[in-house]
Amino acid sequence: MLRASPKDGAGAGTTRAPDRIFRWLTAGVALLVIGLLGAVAVQLVLGSAPAFNHFGAGFVTGQTWDPSKAVFGALPFIAGTLVTSLLAMLLAIPIGILTAVFLSEMAPRWLAIPLTFTVDLIAAIPSVIVGLWGLGVLSVVLRDQLETPITDGLGGLPFVGGDATGSDLLAASLVLALMVTPTIVAITREVFATVPQSHREAMLGLGGTRWEAIRRVVLPAARSGIIGASILALGRAMGETMAVTMTIGNADQVPSGLFEPAQTIASKIATSWNEASQAVEQQALIGLGLVLMVLSVIMVLTTRVMIRGRAFGRRTEAA
Repeated sequence: MLRASPKDGAGAGTTRAPDRIFRWLTAGVALLVIGLLGAVAVQLVLGSAPAFNHFGAGFVTGQTWDPSKAVFGALPFIAGTLVTSLLAMLLAIPIGILTAVFLSEMAPRWLAIPLTFTVDLIAAIPSVIVGLWGLGVLSVVLRDQLETPITDGLGGLPFVGGDATGSDLLAASLVLALMVTPTIVAITREVFATVPQSHREAMLGLGGTRWEAIRRVVLPAARSGIIGASILALGRAMGETMAVTMTIGNADQVPSGLFEPAQTIASKIATSWNEASQAVEQQALIGLGLVLMVLSVIMVLTTRVMIRGRAFGRRTEAA
């Protein structure tokens, strides 16, 4: 009859210690991340409190930013941020998803590997380089080949008006779309790779085409991952600074057309912080940072609610 030695019993007891240490370590890191986010939020609130106390809701709804008169309104920059980000996402999401579908489901290996490397390389390009390209190439092409013919022939169309300078909302939106598309492609492609191959084969075995297997199997299974990739891309689009600053025209106004210069919250902070000589202007710029953070949180929460709602609806239909 075999008996467990004291040495064996001691070894079995000590095996739980690494688990406890690892659990405490991971919990500590998670709390540290939450604490850093909370510290940033608290600092923004404290730093912008005087501006909000002085201007109230008019800080968010005001359209005038005039440091010489100590009048600060954030609406032009909120509008510029939302318009450029949403336009960029409207372009980047379908292009990113279709590119990921091609790379993971349809492209031969000899073509998928270099294309994947190219997409990852685009994602690694510094934003200032993208901004230089947007300023020196994209803006010129837009001005000469698109905006000038449209304004000359169809200048009365809504949401198009402007002076066709090439440095405007449209240019900034296209630059943002270029910058966030690789993020969507990379994450979506990895999500597609997690879908079991047997699911695709089952659809093909039932007589479905390749397109039907992608539409009815791969895309539904990867829906949450696609939405998560879109959230990350939207966060980058809303917070991008250098490339947008170089291409948007930097005008403190609520834009009424795609061909008009504007400002985003990030570009306004970047261009004005070093020149802010008054304390109230610095407080207003910190207030812009708080508004940007709140907008980002609202976007993320809204998307997560949509995901939960769709998941709940599918469970209800299945029941």
